[in-house]
Amino acid sequence: MLLAGSLVARADDDDTVTLPDLIQGAQQWAQENLDTNVLNALPKVDDPAVQQFFRELQQRYQGDYVVDLASLRQTAQSVLSVLESSEDTRPYAAWLKAQMDYLDVADEIRLTIPPPNVETNQPPPPIPNPPPQKERELWIKKVSVVPWPASARELVPELKPIFTAQKVPPDLVWVAEVESSFDRRALSPAGAAGLFQLMPDTAKRFGLSLWPRDQRYQAEPSATASAQYLKYLYDRFKDWRLTLAAYNAGEGTVQKLLDRYKAHSYDDIAGHLPAETQMYVPRVEAVLQQREGANLEQLAVSQN
Repeated sequence: MLLAGSLVARADDDDTVTLPDLIQGAQQWAQENLDTNVLNALPKVDDPAVQQFFRELQQRYQGDYVVDLASLRQTAQSVLSVLESSEDTRPYAAWLKAQMDYLDVADEIRLTIPPPNVETNQPPPPIPNPPPQKERELWIKKVSVVPWPASARELVPELKPIFTAQKVPPDLVWVAEVESSFDRRALSPAGAAGLFQLMPDTAKRFGLSLWPRDQRYQAEPSATASAQYLKYLYDRFKDWRLTLAAYNAGEGTVQKLLDRYKAHSYDDIAGHLPAETQMYVPRVEAVLQQREGANLEQLAVSQN
């Protein structure tokens, strides 16, 4: 009804409205007025157990302690099987596959970090987060036995020049392994999509169209937007670890923590970041080291 009214109003202003005018008007109206989840035609997951798992995972991702993710490992395997059984939910399955390493490493942290002392008649305190350097070591160990994603050999050479063109180190194309395991179908329950898991607002901010065809699922446009966003974040934070933290948790989250703790480095705020981000940054760092022999702190940004 709203769309029809919009087009009728335009016709009342100008009796010579053509079919291309109507199509353009419909597209513009949809971009501005429809919820992006509707535009993306997100597949519905009707299984209550799967919905509950997604809610629990998101809650723990946003929580304080990485070890809290460990207890979701077995459930995640079962949910993955459910998601892979239907064509409609396979985009979610592609996303969840890229998340499984987080749960594995969280379980290793649970096993390697001794639990805190428990006082009599008191609930056990949470297992503390490992120091940033310890997490980096755990991720290097984990990634060293993980093979290249199936699509990486095709996509990495194709997408590196796009990052270079945006004056971003081409090694950072490997962010796509962490985000989606180089599966362009990947779709998160929160609405992030494609190789680089761009949220709708971020995608539009960097020039991608979500309708009638969502460009986040196209390799080259999504790589361009991702590289532009990384460059923007690096120009703001002047540090690749902080940049990656902001890419995952949002630039506002990172800036507030830097201000609150009068900090200047990732390690200064790592333990206060969401649990997912605490895992995300060292994971990207380990992937770069394993795939490219690259040191995240030494990546150079072109100023030309």
